[in-house]
Amino acid sequence: MTNLHETTIHTTSIFNGKVINVQVDDVTLPNGETSKREIVKHPGAVGIIPITKDNKIVMVKQYRKPLNKTLMEIPAGKLESGEAPEATAIRELEEETGYTSDHLEYVTSFYTSPGFADEIIYLYKTNHLERVEDKLDMDEDEFVEIVEVTLEEAEELVREQVIHDAKTAYAILHLCTLRF
Repeated sequence: MTNLHETTIHTTSIFNGKVINVQVDDVTLPNGETSKREIVKHPGAVGIIPITKDNKIVMVKQYRKPLNKTLMEIPAGKLESGEAPEATAIRELEEETGYTSDHLEYVTSFYTSPGFADEIIYLYKTNHLERVEDKLDMDEDEFVEIVEVTLEEAEELVREQVIHDAKTAYAILHLCTLRF
């Protein structure tokens, strides 16, 4: 088996922000040479696939500044320090949609961009939705519109690139596999 491991020699912090930190690592490569790796550090996130009693997927439309466009996505959000992914999923579900759930099904986890970031997303699903009386407030700089779509509509939105982010496309793919 070939050794593919890179050893960190030195880390330089470039930026520490509200959501991400950026660093540059000097590394020793498997062949003994050295190189630099630009790394985005992220606390992790969750995505949740909420399905209503009439089998519709609850999604949110949200403007994404890095893309300068509005996307339709599953509810999702960043893990807070010390927060379990399941707790984040319920919090984000309530904040973004006004629903809660007493039953989550873990689907999978995946890295979003392992070439330069350590962000991992934990994906959950629930079809045990209940409306909350007083929903949690969203982040002060977050604005979303709630949309409910069928799986067939979601598939079309993927083709039209209205659903155009990896976590939501992965969620739709997961639901499609359940039909077979």
